[in-house]
Amino acid sequence: QVEVVESGGGLVQAGASLTLSCVVSGRTFRDLSMGWFRQAAGKEREFVAAISWSGGSTYYGDSVKGRFTISRDNDKNASFLQMNNLKPEDTAVYYCAAHAGAVEVVLRAAGLDHWGKGTLVTVSS
Repeated sequence: QVEVVESGGGLVQAGASLTLSCVVSGRTFRDLSMGWFRQAAGKEREFVAAISWSGGSTYYGDSVKGRFTISRDNDKNASFLQMNNLKPEDTAVYYCAAHAGAVEVVLRAAGLDHWGKGTLVTVSS
């Protein structure tokens, strides 16, 4: 059984940094493209970032470009989202997704294989 578990969320002030982690078990991690999404209260889910299985290709949503960095450690079965200069509008539940296919599929957020339950990030002004 595949399990995707996010961690690292919390309450921070605007301008602070936070790193989210996502650990995958039950599947060969190197087979997976990884993505991060977020959903704020009352809003639709939003693409945040994605990374290919090798880490060689990364993609970012327009609202986080230049502030967030996605990475992965295939030896630790983990993906990370480094978030810098956080803003109140970054407040959301952040979800990690894993997909056994091209990273470009992750960008569309549809039909992805595995999702975590999310971790809440709250940024106060």
